[in-house]
Amino acid sequence: MPTISSMVTKSNPLFLLRTCRRFNFRSFATAPNLSSPSPPPPSAAVKHLDSFTEEFEVGNRPISFQTGKIARFANGSIVMTMDRTNVLSTVTCAKSDISPGFLPLTVDYQEKHFAQGVIPNTFMRREGAPKERELLCGRLIDRPIRPLFPNGFYHEVQVMASVLSSDGKQDPDVMAANATSAALMLSDIPWAGPIGVIRVGRICGQFVINPTMDELSLSDLNLVYACTKDKTLMIDVQAREISENDLKAGLRLAHPEAVKFLEPQIRLASRAGKQKKEYKLSMMSESTMEKVKNLSSERIEAVFSDPKYGKFERGEALDMITQDVKRALEEECDEDSLKGLSKAVDTVRKQIVRKRILKEGARVDGRHLDEVRPVYCEAGNLPALHGSSLFSRGDTQVLCTVTLGAPGDAQRLESVVGPSSKRFMLHYSFPPFSINEVGKRGGLNRREVGHGTLAEKALLAVLPPESDFPYTVRVNSEVMASDGSTSMASVCGGSMALMDAGIPVYEHVAGVSVGLVSEVDPSTGEILDYRILTDILGLEDHLGDMDFKIAGTRNGITAIQLDIKPAGIPLDIICESLEPAFRGRLQILDHMDRSIKAPPTLKYHNDSIRRLIGPLGALKRKIEEETGARICVGDGTLTILAKNQSVMDKAQEKIDFIIGREIEVGGIYKGIVTSIKEYGAFVEFNGGQQGLLHTSELSHEQVSKISDVISVGDQLSLMCIGQDVRGNIKLSRKAVLPNPKKHGSQNWASASQGKQSSTKELHVTKYEVDKAKASTNFFIRSAEECDEQEKLDALSQGPTPSRSTSSNSTISTQITEECEEEKSPTSSQNTECDPHTSVVIDSNEPSTTSRRDKKTETSLSVNNLKIGSVVTAKVHQIRARGLVLDLAGGIKGMYRFQGNAKRDFEVGDQLTVQCYSFTSKGVPVMSQVEDD
Repeated sequence: MPTISSMVTKSNPLFLLRTCRRFNFRSFATAPNLSSPSPPPPSAAVKHLDSFTEEFEVGNRPISFQTGKIARFANGSIVMTMDRTNVLSTVTCAKSDISPGFLPLTVDYQEKHFAQGVIPNTFMRREGAPKERELLCGRLIDRPIRPLFPNGFYHEVQVMASVLSSDGKQDPDVMAANATSAALMLSDIPWAGPIGVIRVGRICGQFVINPTMDELSLSDLNLVYACTKDKTLMIDVQAREISENDLKAGLRLAHPEAVKFLEPQIRLASRAGKQKKEYKLSMMSESTMEKVKNLSSERIEAVFSDPKYGKFERGEALDMITQDVKRALEEECDEDSLKGLSKAVDTVRKQIVRKRILKEGARVDGRHLDEVRPVYCEAGNLPALHGSSLFSRGDTQVLCTVTLGAPGDAQRLESVVGPSSKRFMLHYSFPPFSINEVGKRGGLNRREVGHGTLAEKALLAVLPPESDFPYTVRVNSEVMASDGSTSMASVCGGSMALMDAGIPVYEHVAGVSVGLVSEVDPSTGEILDYRILTDILGLEDHLGDMDFKIAGTRNGITAIQLDIKPAGIPLDIICESLEPAFRGRLQILDHMDRSIKAPPTLKYHNDSIRRLIGPLGALKRKIEEETGARICVGDGTLTILAKNQSVMDKAQEKIDFIIGREIEVGGIYKGIVTSIKEYGAFVEFNGGQQGLLHTSELSHEQVSKISDVISVGDQLSLMCIGQDVRGNIKLSRKAVLPNPKKHGSQNWASASQGKQSSTKELHVTKYEVDKAKASTNFFIRSAEECDEQEKLDALSQGPTPSRSTSSNSTISTQITEECEEEKSPTSSQNTECDPHTSVVIDSNEPSTTSRRDKKTETSLSVNNLKIGSVVTAKVHQIRARGLVLDLAGGIKGMYRFQGNAKRDFEVGDQLTVQCYSFTSKGVPVMSQVEDD
């Protein structure tokens, strides 16, 4: 096909112009010789990126550091890889010193949605302001690296950590901290690193290094530990009541594992790192420091030595001293000293406070080193809310409120790892008026988010599981006044507010902050002397070395946050600080328990709970109004919340009066004696429940007459010792009485040992003994009780014929009892105890005595019917397994068919029967007496 250039001829010079116009070409160029080929364009050169990689392994997981391939213009950049998760961290530094008096370090952590292959669900489909998790991860990076910058280094430093990709298995926060350490090592910024950061979990009592997210969901410990080669820099813990000893073991395991991150960073810095640059340090001259110290030290020490000063009074006195020093320097026209006056005065204050603590053990408010400030607790101070509390420790005061919501009110989370929502939130607020300052209320504040999250982690351990309590809970912690440890005050106030709201938390959570003041050798950096302070003030936090926040219950630790100012603290000192924190926590918990206790959860049948609620809840509201307690109803459960024990007891009494209380074996209950029988007494509890107190359970001593011990209407404390298959309650009074020392055996088989008696010894088989112990359906009087009763009757009615035992096989196979043989001090006869019939036999009486000579009860009543009584009864009803007998006097008895005994009875037949026991309901059990 001919080309455009070949078609152009001298005879047709306008051909090219027409062709271009036809195809709408705007411009063209001609060459002198269009037929010559144009030279090819130059090819692009291949760029070679010099990248350096260090690979190693920690916790059986391969890890790599890479530099030189991404973000080459940054002062230092590292890509850290673990599995398929990649995190980029870069550091940059300003060239000029802005001299703000502190290190302007900024740490930005970002998780963009592309890291997990997701488009943002926002209107603009872009990421917005930093989320809470991003702020928290930024703080996690900031806290361990900040102490390692040199003093006087005030150049602005910015750290930016970004998640490039995430497989959802590893949390990128710890990876970002290690990558930041490696980036600082590669940069020319002066920094005393490297550091290692490790996460430790515990599953079924076994510690796990670098746990995955699935493993963390099963773990009762989430420990993040940062350190240098020999010192601790940062600790962050969330746990489910882990003991102090177990935590120490976890810390000592985490340190050598975190050190494994150091050597790869050193090797990489030696290969690809920059030469450290000489930056200008803003240091104070010795002459200025000496001049300010001479002008102010004595007056400052006088202020700190007076414990009567409060926070603001002390601050005003110190400000006056600073102004006087300023006027003195202005008179001398010392401009250099005036520039560093504020920092110099602060240094003098720090030296004086630390010296007094180390040498004298004296704190600025006059407390001992391990003393907690006075505590004030109040729950339910805002009754219109779901829950509220006011907690004060010293001058620090926090108001906490609780709001309950539906499960759909849970907060939605957008993170590359972790759950998609959370149902428990604690929002911490620090308004300017809490420190008497003027300020603006803005959006999310890093400090407020960090303190609120710490308190949230501390309380999360005692919340009921979502299956038992599916509601959304929001706790607001409003700081009313601040003088140190407001986050720990939020833990205490939040715990009380949760209980006031009726949430079934089983234990209070309290927190306390522990500080440290140390003396360090300037040449070696070793600690020469130190003091641990419990419940530090805001001033002690500012002038001290450590802020160690520890929260937990009486059973263990639930949350920890450690922040330090020096370049590391030995781990031994950290572990030593746990003990005074535990003692201080117990003191605070005692005050909280006196204010409001963990609500008892009682189990009732749903029908009983319906009776308590009443129509439209009227009865429940009435109890709450009369007692001041709050009642929360669940499926078969009842939770009572009260401000103190007296209110709790009052509410419990009213509930018991309406629906009674579920009687459990081993529980001790109060009841009133309603009736007394020969075999025991019936006791009624609130709600109409009744139980039987048998005579054998009245006292540790032998009781011959029940009325000598108790009477109708007496209120007794009794223990439930058993329930039969029908739910009949068996009670014991002697179980709650002190047991006196016994000098003789109480076993019926050895009752005759050590006594001179002519009583026959009965041979009882093991089967009969086991059967007697296994029988729980009958309450039977012993032979001694029957004998004593007969003697009393004989004194009042005259002599009665001796009674003999029945040889009926029915009696011998059915009646079981524990029988004690004891010689009566008032009787000269030798007696014999029959283990089958509970009757006393005269051993001198002939065995052929006719039963016709036996006395038959004719005038029968409930009071004179007892074991061994022989009566004439009529058959009232015939049932499948026995007879219902009419014993006269309106008394009905029970006769059971046994073996091959006679069964062909008719209604109205008369039988001669003998009472040999009573059922747990008090129904007499009879056996037939046959004539010889």
